[in-house]
Amino acid sequence: MCKPNSLWFILPVKESLMGDLKARSVSYAKQLGHALVFPSQKGQGILVNSRGIIFPMQMYRGSFSRSLSRVQVSTMAVKDDLIVAGGFYGELICKYLNKPGVSFATKIATDETAITNFVDISYSTSGAMRVMTANNDALIRVFDAKRFTCVDNFSFPWCVNDTSVSPDGKLLAVLGDSTECLIADAQSGKEINKMKGHVDYSFASAWHPNGQIVATGNQDTTCRFADGRYLAIAEPADFVHIFDSQTDYGSGQEIDVFGEIGGISFSPDTEAFFVGISDQTYGSVLEFNRRHHNRYLEAIF
Repeated sequence: MCKPNSLWFILPVKESLMGDLKARSVSYAKQLGHALVFPSQKGQGILVNSRGIIFPMQMYRGSFSRSLSRVQVSTMAVKDDLIVAGGFYGELICKYLNKPGVSFATKIATDETAITNFVDISYSTSGAMRVMTANNDALIRVFDAKRFTCVDNFSFPWCVNDTSVSPDGKLLAVLGDSTECLIADAQSGKEINKMKGHVDYSFASAWHPNGQIVATGNQDTTCRFADGRYLAIAEPADFVHIFDSQTDYGSGQEIDVFGEIGGISFSPDTEAFFVGISDQTYGSVLEFNRRHHNRYLEAIF
């Protein structure tokens, strides 16, 4: 078995099974890890070549925005009109899709090994959009998504590999080079609870839409979570698994792809499922669509 590399919880709008997924399109790129592609209103892709020089278009006082070059992308997240990417040397790149150019770029960590392991976009309890970064320097940094100033940082005793905010913006899951997974207050970073049971380091987490369930993926090849509906788990390469909790996770679907898996995601309406392939030669984004069996229509006709 391989460790769960990515996790995604989904509570479907419709009750049909996720099981029958069909691949619809494949988009190839020779080096997907060095290119950021953003959709435009005209239906064309806006390409930011992260191997070149990235100049931030908006400069805000206190944001420490700066130009970057030769960024190797390690993680990405998107929410509403904002897309965020992190780099292997502590870089952070932010772009609003409705604004020209890159909105913000900087190197948030100076340590050469302080890779930006994960980025998360969420809303605080006050309604403000926040960007959170998890780094190898044992810090979680919180950025205001309007002016891109660092409004807070939380320190932990080990490298932080993943962080995710609960849907209500109150809780923070913190995973890293520890067998324990922490639940912290999203406003203060104060530890609230510890989740035990893993025997190795954790690298992925996902909240159920009800905000009361969090799943964790670990190098011990296990995924620990409470009861939810659908859970998607990606191995480091070649395989993605989708399980249905209403059958006690006894039924599901295995998707066989080719190459190292960079990430997975459901569309907001749960009708599409995306798999990012980070292979140097076969870099691509795969889109799968749900198949519906409307047998009541067959009965009518």
